[in-house]
Amino acid sequence: MSEQKVNTGSQAVTTKKVSLDDRYTIQEGRVLLSGIQALVRLPIDQMRIDRARGLNSATFISGYRGSPLGGYDQQLARASKLLDEYNIRFVPGVNEELAATSVWGSQQVGLFDGAEVDGVCGIWYGKTPGVDRSCDAFRHANAAGSSPKGGALIISGDDHGCKSSSYPGQSEFAFVDMHIPVLNPATVQEVLDYGLYGLELSRFSGCWVAMITLAENMDSASTVEVNPAGVSFQYPEIERPPGGLNIRKQDNPLEQEERLWRYKRPAALAFARANQLNKLVLDNPKATLGIVTAGKAHLDLMQAFEDMGIDEERARALGIRILKVGMTYPLDVPGIQEFARGLDSLLVLEEKRSLMEVQLKEELYNVHLRDPNFPRILGKVDEHDKPLLPMYGELSPAVVAQVLGYLLGEENLPERAKHRLMRLDALAERISAQAGSSVARLPMFCAGCPHNRSTRVPEGSRALAGIGCHYMAQWLDRDTYTFTQMGAEGVNWIGQAAFTSEPHVFVNLGDGTYFHSGILAIRAAVAAKVNITYKILFNDAVAMTGGQPHDGELHPDMICRQVLAEGVNKVVLVMDDTDKYKGALSFPGEVEIRHRDHMPAVMKELREAPGCTVIVYDQTCATELRRKRKRGLLPKAEGRPFINELVCEGCGDCVTQSSCIAVEKVDTALGDKRRINQTTCNQDMSCVNGFCPSFVTVKGGKLNKRAGVGDALCQEADKLPAPQLADLKEPFNLLVTGVGGTGVVTIGALLAMAAHIEDKACSTLDQTGLAQKGGAVYSHVRFADSPESLKAVRISDGRADALMACDLIAAGNLSASLAKLDETHSRAVVNTHLSPTAASVLGREDIHSPQAVLDTIKDAVLELDIVEGHTLTKAALGDTLAANIFMLGYAWQKGLIPLGLDAIREAIQLNGVAVEGNLQGLAAGRLAAADRSALDRLLSRDEEKVLPQGLEQVVAHRVEHLTGYQNAALARRYLALVDKVKGAEILKVPGSEALAEVVARNYAKLLAYKDEYEVARLYSDGRFIESLRENFAGDFELEFNLAPPLLSPFDKNLGRPRKLKFGGWMHKAFGVLAKFKFLRGTALDVFGYTAERKMERALIGEYEQLVDEVIGKLNAENHAAAIELLSYPDVIRGYGLIKDKNVELAQEARAVSLQRFYNPEASPETTSAPVEVFDPAKAQQVG
Repeated sequence: MSEQKVNTGSQAVTTKKVSLDDRYTIQEGRVLLSGIQALVRLPIDQMRIDRARGLNSATFISGYRGSPLGGYDQQLARASKLLDEYNIRFVPGVNEELAATSVWGSQQVGLFDGAEVDGVCGIWYGKTPGVDRSCDAFRHANAAGSSPKGGALIISGDDHGCKSSSYPGQSEFAFVDMHIPVLNPATVQEVLDYGLYGLELSRFSGCWVAMITLAENMDSASTVEVNPAGVSFQYPEIERPPGGLNIRKQDNPLEQEERLWRYKRPAALAFARANQLNKLVLDNPKATLGIVTAGKAHLDLMQAFEDMGIDEERARALGIRILKVGMTYPLDVPGIQEFARGLDSLLVLEEKRSLMEVQLKEELYNVHLRDPNFPRILGKVDEHDKPLLPMYGELSPAVVAQVLGYLLGEENLPERAKHRLMRLDALAERISAQAGSSVARLPMFCAGCPHNRSTRVPEGSRALAGIGCHYMAQWLDRDTYTFTQMGAEGVNWIGQAAFTSEPHVFVNLGDGTYFHSGILAIRAAVAAKVNITYKILFNDAVAMTGGQPHDGELHPDMICRQVLAEGVNKVVLVMDDTDKYKGALSFPGEVEIRHRDHMPAVMKELREAPGCTVIVYDQTCATELRRKRKRGLLPKAEGRPFINELVCEGCGDCVTQSSCIAVEKVDTALGDKRRINQTTCNQDMSCVNGFCPSFVTVKGGKLNKRAGVGDALCQEADKLPAPQLADLKEPFNLLVTGVGGTGVVTIGALLAMAAHIEDKACSTLDQTGLAQKGGAVYSHVRFADSPESLKAVRISDGRADALMACDLIAAGNLSASLAKLDETHSRAVVNTHLSPTAASVLGREDIHSPQAVLDTIKDAVLELDIVEGHTLTKAALGDTLAANIFMLGYAWQKGLIPLGLDAIREAIQLNGVAVEGNLQGLAAGRLAAADRSALDRLLSRDEEKVLPQGLEQVVAHRVEHLTGYQNAALARRYLALVDKVKGAEILKVPGSEALAEVVARNYAKLLAYKDEYEVARLYSDGRFIESLRENFAGDFELEFNLAPPLLSPFDKNLGRPRKLKFGGWMHKAFGVLAKFKFLRGTALDVFGYTAERKMERALIGEYEQLVDEVIGKLNAENHAAAIELLSYPDVIRGYGLIKDKNVELAQEARAVSLQRFYNPEASPETTSAPVEVFDPAKAQQVG
């Protein structure tokens, strides 16, 4: 909204008492529901209606999870007590087809003796691929019919935008093929209402009924009017065959087909007409343009009208008439004919493939011969057969607005509509200009995820993907390419194996998919006698869709027995804890049990084995493990990994070993190092395998929390003046961006509840994609005075009033974020913290700097405020768990949340999770926005440490460092060479110190190589203990993870020496060893005789000689090449074999740079082949 009238946050607001139980228990009034919760309430209300009628009915629900219905089963399970009260039985399906068949069985209850209920309402749920899989079951079930006092409802989750699928989904045409009536709700309200109509329609007509759901009405929440006691239905007179329309004990398929077409289909149409499922939204006797809409497309139309300032009066003046269709198949064509009388044009507005338009044109073919005045039908093409509405992707209010402008004629539009179209043109220009600046957060496995290790393959091998979290391996540098539909994993190899010299492939198969149907794929591979190794990833949860348990009993020993019975040649069980099942499970004698550290060796062995082999990789899903530990269902982990950043070389081997996103880069005075994010760490401990002595395991104690600050934060924040808040005479649109798994969706839920408490209207839409896996989350939150004022739940392009960026990278995405902003009125608050990206884990360089992303956002908004949310949250609360709530407080104090503070606080309390910490985080955010100095005083924050910049600061820092490392003599040696370079540079390239600074950094690095004495000093000089105390509180013990050359045995399975664990006594030993640093480089230095130490000393001499050579030949033309050349030591990082490898890389880089130094104009010859790159911006969630 471009014009914002304001009130103050201190204004008295009417609130009402609200409980989370209201969503299901209140039987009349307004409740706050998400689309998923509406589906949970649906059978409860149906049972209430039946009981009021005197019916003794029940409900049976079965299906298979998958977005946008991914959380339905979880919500049903949470409401189990209420479901039991209303005789509602929920049985998750093993897969979609079997679930459909079980729902078919629910309709057969009354056909046989022993029925204990009058009828059973059957509800099936699943996403589009599940509909495809279940078609044969649906076809037969619909032909057989429904129970007259039961009814069958199919809830189909379509993914038009492919946000959460491997391909865009549109299921209507499958139902058309099976002659199943289709209902198309637009809002959460209609999900509940149409669900009740659908069940009644099924009972009345004998048909099964499908209801289409989308992210817009499933991943959204809004206030809904409920009143099951007030629901009534109209039952028209229809022709019925002998025996009626419903299911029969014995039946003939040809008679079923005839009954379906002659009686059931007409009955469905009659019911839809009698109950006015198709509604005349805007009547206009003088209309020339009629618009027929359905579902989400209707919301897009109404939002386009709102954006263009076209209310009912203006719409009538423009000659518009609108019909909203509730049942899109079979279509009530006669009713639409009547609607179309007197029109010049009839626009059929629907998303993706045309369903209504096709039915209209088919039934009205040659209608002009009977009615020459019948309007021309427009839809996917205009009157000239040119494209008008897209058949692919998603419809949007912006697209609809442009189509309306074309059809109505811009000259006929009101000024606001012209302005909207002008702003859309301006937005298109800006988006085009910013196209190269867009960034995307690449989804990544969670911290500690088993897939971080299990999805790797040995060099020279490749893997195939499937459906599940491991689908992401395709873009995570795992030599994993191509995927199949769920349950066919690896079967595509059967069609390749006979025609390629490639001898073998690996294939990833999740345990959920294995239980669903994947065992059939293994059976097929065995039967085809192909060489393939299945890696069955047993995580004890269906992690992709929310961590649900398996839909039946499944244990690793069962899997081993099953695959052996299928004829698999060899099975190896790989585990993170080989003693985990001792005394609990019994494995077949043929199964070899190995530790996960041996996984590379196991894969190499099995790829040489003939036929089909299986690795069962057993490790609990990290996210579920964390939840269970938090709830006390599993014991807490024994220790936490901690990195001594002083010892760390920044080589990244810990990331290579773990692929863990909790291992973060941190800038230090001595370059980038690594740090464990203790907030996100799931204590998998794989990072400890990095070949580096910087890792310590902290046992006992707890993460350090700041004591005594929280209450003071709240007290100080209460002194702040209330901000001016937007009034809600027009809707207010807030876009929230963040990272999946950090609680961003909770922000939308809290705001929706706060609005509900204030009796204001609010809708939310959570666009999550691969959010659960560290991907980007976008929450669209819309506020208004009344529900009628809110149309589409998704914010239109250019219509966001405010951006609350909890994540910078997500905010910098062009289509999901920047396109929603308008530089004439949008305001933004941005958390500048850069959360780790997959690029950093994979060792790729991020293309865009944080500042570049901020600049792009700045160009898209009227006003921008930035804050380091994570740093301040950690300083205030001891961790970053409340960082998003901090941003909420910051945004509220800036006037970007049009709700009272008391309602937000009450919503936090109702949520019941980390209430104290969240209220404190809210207060800290408010202080940061309005009184930063007060916040800094409370946190006792000194000025932030500034890293040395420029030659003078770098030299001063390194002199102090080298003196501590060895002595003043070494520092003088260092200064002599740096001064020599500085003098030469001043003489030959006046005004520049860049070369001298490069030498100052890299020469110090070579001089202060980290030998045993230095590692000991960096552990014992007090700084390590200080950093421990900053992060941990209480009593804790230390365990050092080291690989001393003379003690660590070489592990052939790892291909490197195995690290050993040393107790806390090692810290004292380090203190003793550090005192002997004076022996370094002398004949008594026992460590100096190793090959590694000799190499390090040689590198110093080589660099000194190279520096002399370079400054002797230095001139303005080769100055840049000299800087590049003398920077090569920066590549030399790590210890032992890691350092050896990096020295080789550095020497190669040195040789190339040296050639360029002597011939600056020549460019090195490179040859490159085109490489197919998986586009991370297009990577979608599959589940």
